[in-house]
Amino acid sequence: MKNPAPLLFDFLLFGGSGDLALRKLIPALYRRFKEEKFHPDARIIALSRSELSNEAYRSDVRNALQSYLKSGEWNESCWPAFAKHLSFEQIDAFDSEGFVRLSSLLGNNDERPRVYYLSTHSSLYAQIVQQLSDCNLITDNCRLVIEKPIGRDLLSAQAINQAVGRVFTENQIYRIDHYLGKETVQNLLVLRFANPLFESQWDHNSIDHIQISIAESIGVEGRSEFYESTGALRDIVQNHLLQLLCIVAMEPPSKLDPDRIRDEKLKVLRSLKTMDNQSINKDVVRGQYTSGFSEGNKVPGYLEESGISDDSTTESFVAMKVEIQNMRWAGVPFYLRTGKRLPERLCEIVVQFKEIPHSIFNMSASQLLSNQLIITLQPNESITLRLCGKRFGAGMEVRTIDLNLSPDVRAGRKASDAYERLLFDVINGDPTLFLRQDELEEAWAWVEPILNHWEKTSAPPDPYAAGSWGPSAATLMLARDGKLWREGSR
Repeated sequence: MKNPAPLLFDFLLFGGSGDLALRKLIPALYRRFKEEKFHPDARIIALSRSELSNEAYRSDVRNALQSYLKSGEWNESCWPAFAKHLSFEQIDAFDSEGFVRLSSLLGNNDERPRVYYLSTHSSLYAQIVQQLSDCNLITDNCRLVIEKPIGRDLLSAQAINQAVGRVFTENQIYRIDHYLGKETVQNLLVLRFANPLFESQWDHNSIDHIQISIAESIGVEGRSEFYESTGALRDIVQNHLLQLLCIVAMEPPSKLDPDRIRDEKLKVLRSLKTMDNQSINKDVVRGQYTSGFSEGNKVPGYLEESGISDDSTTESFVAMKVEIQNMRWAGVPFYLRTGKRLPERLCEIVVQFKEIPHSIFNMSASQLLSNQLIITLQPNESITLRLCGKRFGAGMEVRTIDLNLSPDVRAGRKASDAYERLLFDVINGDPTLFLRQDELEEAWAWVEPILNHWEKTSAPPDPYAAGSWGPSAATLMLARDGKLWREGSR
């Protein structure tokens, strides 16, 4: 088999000296460089207001790679060749001079893929793309990547979409959600749509409920200004949780085509039952962590974090019960949950199947007879089917058996990094795993009544101790339905 041609591209990273760039994006590019060499003329150009020389920036990148790459990924011998592709340019979104210099630097290489990745606050998106347009930096082979949260509400998201849409066509815009780049999310699509065993059971007849949790053990970690203006609903629910919900609940597309897949995800968003004030009070819990213990260490509460006002009502935790109003999911509750300062870092989808209608085993064993499909996205990706089987020996003692449905894990291979997959999907022009404009706006439209209700109410978020699984109200929300959260990787 012939080796693939070396990759030729220009990757321009706005916010290139920031945390996301150094922690996630540059390491993703480095991993792919180790596997699939870049063309000698491929360029990664970091752009920022910081005053840095090429040498200083490369030193920062080297330190970041050594800090953030997983054990065994750093290769000293690869660094000099990778560093040759890296450069830094100072630029200010509000000063055209830097964009003029950038135009001269890029030259007339219109035939190669050119990626503009905006790792900045979304309030700068419109300004940056207008500068790119004014300085004739848009080519037919351009792609624009924009990070979440895109706006603060539906109106601001629409304004951003309109601004970037005046400069780039919709098929050039890649709205990134890195959870969709995880191997296990894509494997879930194959598991559902390539296996009649699962798809035939994937509805209200067989499924009791579904839980989707994104838990973080960290607090605001020096990002108080960002978090105060965002909160958990905007930061995680509106994008990550709703996108995972769409993947789980979507109908099979007619074929594996980017727009067909996104059409089906959009149908899920449009089928979500709109929440009124009464249902928000009943089926949505917002919380805010207080001081407690995280990973054995005493940690401050949210209001004690640097940069947080004493009367802040910003939520660090959200749990909700969601309904999808269509034939497949009628009567099946979806429970969504996210929070900071929870006991562990975890992203997990739990598909809880219904109990058998009649058990021939004793009552204690019958509690084990509800099968579960557990899809774990972090910290380690896996898909596990939890079944019941007989314990070896005399008698008919029932026990749970976990079947590993992750073939790469069984083979000893690690799942590829989500950002690595998505960045090179952009370079190769594949939009399948990215949000379309109508998806984004539909998600904001569904979330907005909750945001508006919270702004009008004077009730503070429910407190929960750091290191716990959130406010007691979140547990009670499920208890009313006779259910329990699956707490952690137990």
